[in-house]
Amino acid sequence: MNALEIKDLDVYYGQLQAIEKVNLIVRERDFLAIMGPNGGGKSTLLKAILGLVPIENGEIKILGGNNKKNRHLIGYVPQFSSVDKNFPITVIEVVLLGALNKGLSFFHKFTEEQRGKARELLEKVGLDKLANRSISQLSGGEFQKMLIARALMTEPKLLILDEPTASVDAKASQDIYNLLGALNKKITIIMVTHNVMAISSYVKGLACLNVGLVYHGDPEISEEVVNSLFGCPVELVAHGVPHRVLKEHEGDNNVSGLN
Repeated sequence: MNALEIKDLDVYYGQLQAIEKVNLIVRERDFLAIMGPNGGGKSTLLKAILGLVPIENGEIKILGGNNKKNRHLIGYVPQFSSVDKNFPITVIEVVLLGALNKGLSFFHKFTEEQRGKARELLEKVGLDKLANRSISQLSGGEFQKMLIARALMTEPKLLILDEPTASVDAKASQDIYNLLGALNKKITIIMVTHNVMAISSYVKGLACLNVGLVYHGDPEISEEVVNSLFGCPVELVAHGVPHRVLKEHEGDNNVSGLN
């Protein structure tokens, strides 16, 4: 069964078309990175999958069912910058919020089973010793791991992440990819990034999006695909592993560098 099927998807913001005729299939236990420039529709595509924005045309299926019916099978990790890091709440309390289906009521009380599960997930992501720490005291990498643990509370079949390494250093970024690589043994993963260099060796497939789908296939994309994606010649320079972007290529007529 496919984890995700998108057919002829169109999404508009008013008169502006954000997504145009996107077709995409993600198989179970794939690890797909969606890359593209700012404003290219990456976050909009995620919101459409999550049912957070209306779609004009097309169809989205999650594990064989429509996305409204099977939305509960998705775990979502938002952008680091979209979360209030100064809110007075502890790490384990944030993770417990992932167990709520219909919002937090004033008198809500979590069960011991839910608390035990939250502690297990914090141990899995390496934050068990920080369970009672205020979230304002976390580093960027620790904060992101906490959000991943929260998304795992419902035991999702599909994990979606929006720019998971955008606000962390290289060491924390690699830690997060190691964690996602381990989770990918049981869970399908889709992440978006505007950073060409954030494509880890754990990624099994790449989709390039700039309103329309420019490319969907192997993560070792060609220079032509990247130039088409960004609309101008781009030179890509990668240093070492585990990141990979382009195979060896020749030519000296490119005009900009990313590293």
